[in-house]
Amino acid sequence: MEPFIGRTRELAVLKRALEKTNRRQFARPGRALLVRGRRRVGKSRLAEEFIRQAQVPHLYYTATGRTLGAELRTFTEDVRSSTLPAATVFDDRRPDSWHDALTLLARSLPEDSPSIVVIDELPYLTRADPTLEGVLQKVFDREFSRRPVLLLLIGSDLSMMEAINTYGRPFYQRAADFVIGPLTPHDVGQALDLPPAEAFDAHLVSGGLPMICEEWPKGASLWTYLERALQDPLSALIVSGERALAAEFPPEAHAHQVLNAIGSGQRTHSNIAAATQEIPRATMNRALQLLLEKRMIAVDRPLSTRASRDTRYRVIDSHLRFWISFIGTRMTDIERDRGDIVLERIRRSWASWRGVSIEPLIRESLRRMDDLPEDTGAVGGYWTRTNNPEIDLVGADREPVAKKITFVGSVKWLENRPFDHHDLSELIVHRSQMPGADTSTPLYAVSRSGCDVDGVTHITPEHLVDLWR
Repeated sequence: MEPFIGRTRELAVLKRALEKTNRRQFARPGRALLVRGRRRVGKSRLAEEFIRQAQVPHLYYTATGRTLGAELRTFTEDVRSSTLPAATVFDDRRPDSWHDALTLLARSLPEDSPSIVVIDELPYLTRADPTLEGVLQKVFDREFSRRPVLLLLIGSDLSMMEAINTYGRPFYQRAADFVIGPLTPHDVGQALDLPPAEAFDAHLVSGGLPMICEEWPKGASLWTYLERALQDPLSALIVSGERALAAEFPPEAHAHQVLNAIGSGQRTHSNIAAATQEIPRATMNRALQLLLEKRMIAVDRPLSTRASRDTRYRVIDSHLRFWISFIGTRMTDIERDRGDIVLERIRRSWASWRGVSIEPLIRESLRRMDDLPEDTGAVGGYWTRTNNPEIDLVGADREPVAKKITFVGSVKWLENRPFDHHDLSELIVHRSQMPGADTSTPLYAVSRSGCDVDGVTHITPEHLVDLWR
């Protein structure tokens, strides 16, 4: 098994949840967590590591999207081979419904010591059987909640997992939501033994996905890793994007084409329509809505004191952005052992691609800062239709329409040029053109290679990584 990377906070959350199943402290010690996160962020691997560390009786069952009968047979086999002390109750029984299967499972759990039950890919089951949520509610209330068990319900379909715990649904308030995100820039830097600036580069390429970080040699530079990975058609860098798209969308949804257009740099509605002109406009709009529901894309709007309809779309997962831009359309080159062609293409476009892709990650980093100007409750960017001005960083008291602008800033993520007088002059001019900002609005500079001027608050890669500790 590959070494486990990061997840200290997540493991601590799971440990505390397991500790709360202590029968001596609670009349109903059973606990449930709805564990959700995008595909490939390591939810299942986290659950496996938690089980390994907990050293208590457990069951791990993964749904596969097959028929009810096939799922129940697999479930029964998994219980029989589990470490649950009374799993033999399944020896002479073949449950033909989820109610019977889950009731029997409850009877196989220890009554006086903690145990863990994992049901992975829950959306497969709820999609096939809409009554399952009601069954879970009934069996949890009558059986699981009375036993010292931690029930982990895992799913990658974010909208479906969120819906389970909403008002009016059967399982409402039976479980706590637990969101698993990608590895942080700090986790990536620690795991790969990289300095802060290079850790951010590695995060942009890997998306913080454990499967990519696990194959990245410790201490290896971005270019060393890419040269190696692009020579292997089975590397995680190559296969993860294609697998994610295949798992998320049916071909008839046209989401692939729309996502490819956005990932390739077409961020406005009109530009996306032009790039997918073979798709009817109504179909494209449905695909955009599907991508938003799946949390594959996000909508950005200018942050200022003036309302704006200037909407821009972006792919949320930075690895998927990288894959769409450089890998997806070049698979034939890689398959014929010409990864060197792809690598050269990445080298030519890297600076401009990184300059755009790093901005959402820096904004998310700054949102974690405790010492931003007073009243800062949102961090975004500002632009006009003509991109004049275009401001990388905007702090405000609220979004999408602010009452007060608390700072404006610029991102300069170049390897050999610091933030200088030219950059400062440009930022000052842009500040003067922004609704809600004035000459007293503080200036920020996020620079990879230092800062040569006074009058700005300089944020370094070291500062940014520290925010993710």
